[in-house]
Amino acid sequence: MNDSQFDTLIVGSGLAGLSCAFELSEQGQRVHIIEAAPFAGGRTSNWSDAGMDVESGFHKFIGFYEALPNLLKRARIKPNSMLTWEKTFEIRLPDGETAGEFGIAPLKSPIKTITGAFTNNDIISPADKASLMPFVAEGLKLLSENRMELDTYSVAEFARKHGVKDEALRHVLGPLTSGVLFLPPEDYSALVFFGLFAPGVPKFYKMQIGGFNGGMTDVMINPLLAPLEKRGCRISLSTPAEGLSLEDGRVTGVSLQEGGTLSAAHVVIATEISAAKRLLQPPFGGEAWYQPLRELPTMPDVTIQLELSEPLLPQDRVTFGPGTCIGSFSEQSRTTFPHVPGRVSMILSPPDEFIEMPDDLVFERVCADADKLGLDLRAKAKDYRVIRRPDHFYSVRPGSEKLRPEQRTPVPGLALAGDYTRQPMFATMEGAVISGRKAAEAVLGRELG
Repeated sequence: MNDSQFDTLIVGSGLAGLSCAFELSEQGQRVHIIEAAPFAGGRTSNWSDAGMDVESGFHKFIGFYEALPNLLKRARIKPNSMLTWEKTFEIRLPDGETAGEFGIAPLKSPIKTITGAFTNNDIISPADKASLMPFVAEGLKLLSENRMELDTYSVAEFARKHGVKDEALRHVLGPLTSGVLFLPPEDYSALVFFGLFAPGVPKFYKMQIGGFNGGMTDVMINPLLAPLEKRGCRISLSTPAEGLSLEDGRVTGVSLQEGGTLSAAHVVIATEISAAKRLLQPPFGGEAWYQPLRELPTMPDVTIQLELSEPLLPQDRVTFGPGTCIGSFSEQSRTTFPHVPGRVSMILSPPDEFIEMPDDLVFERVCADADKLGLDLRAKAKDYRVIRRPDHFYSVRPGSEKLRPEQRTPVPGLALAGDYTRQPMFATMEGAVISGRKAAEAVLGRELG
């Protein structure tokens, strides 16, 4: 199979690949996207698993994002119709009784935002709140002065160095690490922690969290594909790549698992990190430029997604469960999965404990910890799926930052995209979109305005 009528071949249809394709097609490039799965979206996807609707993972849209909203706007997708904006989040302690509501929308819900910060003293006392102030101030200062030094500390190490009290570490910092990117504060880079939240400081007024009004493939990815197809982009699903084709040191295309080769002047690898390594290792495993990426560690993520006989909680919003295996979770029966009576997605932390655990034992462990949070999950559960990905994310443990590759490679015809590539928003949807734009700039050989 020959594909030489296309200028750029993009491997992967997640946000990084679609962002890259959007930029290139806008510049008149002829683009072909191939995707191994039978649906588009990568880590922002949904599909049916033996009759139950599931998603790749429980995602939220952050109000101070810029690159992703800009991409959606250019594709004529309105975030306000795609999302339900949440005004608060909840923290539940494993005593079966204590729960606190915190405001996260200063413009839309200023009273809850203010009162949430100054109340909830049974979750975090005034002294514990005060202990966080030097930690935050020093972290933001070091982020601007010597960001790589921050990557030598875990969140827990940096917190203890600056006097954060144990309850604040357990009840605030723990949820913000394990509930966002899976790892406890002992394993989570202080650089990633401050790097993710720092953009929200000058845009505090924009802070809010959005839940998707439907599966992400349905409400975001397919609407992004539509304008690409109108521009002549080809999207080939169920088309896994086997390897890269090279000629005189230049990447000229990819070979396919089904047989045949697709050719193009440029190839962008826009897969998750483990698939990228599988494609890059055979031809470039011995080259110096590839070694940091080879050493960049990966981490697993595990979610359990449950259909219920009725809603578990009275509203769809983010809830954190410090002191349990439930890093964060959300009721979704009024937003993402309104066609079922009750629907919950839960991020499990630390994921290493669950990556090989049998599904029934995962369910039992989750139900036991839900009991600790005062939630009778077992009585309401009708069906569930455990979604495991052993190595789809790069690890946000300390020391990883220096290993992340640029989108531009020294190999002619080859660029990389994906949230593991170097950009300021780490392993997020926003980071994926930024990486796609930077990959497009690498292909074009110039910065985009």
